[in-house]
Amino acid sequence: MQKQMTVAVSVATVWTKPESPRPMDEPALKNPAEIRAWLERMTLDDKLDLCLANRVQTQVLYGATVLVTEEREGWSKVLIPRQGTRKDPLGYPGWIASCQLSEASANALADSKRAEVVSDKTWLYTDSTLSAPMIELSYLTSLPVLEQSGHSVRVQTPAGIGYVKAADVRLSEGDGFQAAQAEVSHIGQGIVEQGKRFLGLPYFWGGMSSYGFDCSGFAYSMHNYYGIAIPRDASDQAKQGTLVEKEELEPGDLLFFAHDEGKGAIHHVGIYAGNNQMIHSPETIKSIEILDMSTMKLAKEHCLSRRYWK
Repeated sequence: MQKQMTVAVSVATVWTKPESPRPMDEPALKNPAEIRAWLERMTLDDKLDLCLANRVQTQVLYGATVLVTEEREGWSKVLIPRQGTRKDPLGYPGWIASCQLSEASANALADSKRAEVVSDKTWLYTDSTLSAPMIELSYLTSLPVLEQSGHSVRVQTPAGIGYVKAADVRLSEGDGFQAAQAEVSHIGQGIVEQGKRFLGLPYFWGGMSSYGFDCSGFAYSMHNYYGIAIPRDASDQAKQGTLVEKEELEPGDLLFFAHDEGKGAIHHVGIYAGNNQMIHSPETIKSIEILDMSTMKLAKEHCLSRRYWK
């Protein structure tokens, strides 16, 4: 079995198995997903448990296409094609509550002009007057464009026709991100500047949205703004791209950190911000921050660096 489906909630959390969610995770399993309520009800220990108990794998945004390979009692086993991983060549694997998926429309699958959210968050509305909000959308949510008119853009959504504020999205054809790249003289510096928009945003294990990123999800998303596809996980990110020596680092390069003072397994990734600084989404007890690389506690664990933006 393999069929294409579309994510029908603002942010769908991808679980390790159907048994992974706890009773407190119910808001994240609904349609519509109550992401804010879910995050607010969790204590620090509850958030840590998502990682320590291996509950959450990743997240995927509204309107994204997934491949369903199995269905079981209200759950769908999926692969996420746009999230590259060595776990499966067809995409990142995991389980999503079936109520959060819908049949993929022809428009959603076509390589058409798309509206991608470039504000921190925006609303999807039911009408062109933008007076009836329907779903709050995360940064980098991408939907097929049907028509642009004045201050609104009419888009195809999993629920039918919707409208977004023109000022909150950019329009692109296929994988065309030339306009975004043309906005900056140095794409790597642009990646850093995108990251700075989220300074202070709390870390979230498995996070792939502007409600919260994990370390590799943060790196993935800041590259994705410029149409640069990189693997989902830090361990995979460290094996691709161009190897960069420490003395040749430029803003936008990825910095990888490994246990045992750099000799063990890779466990973290950050983005070089220039001037011997790093911007990263650190760990559950912290928020996105900029650190001096010479004094940070991770200094001895830096094992290699990679560049994807050239």
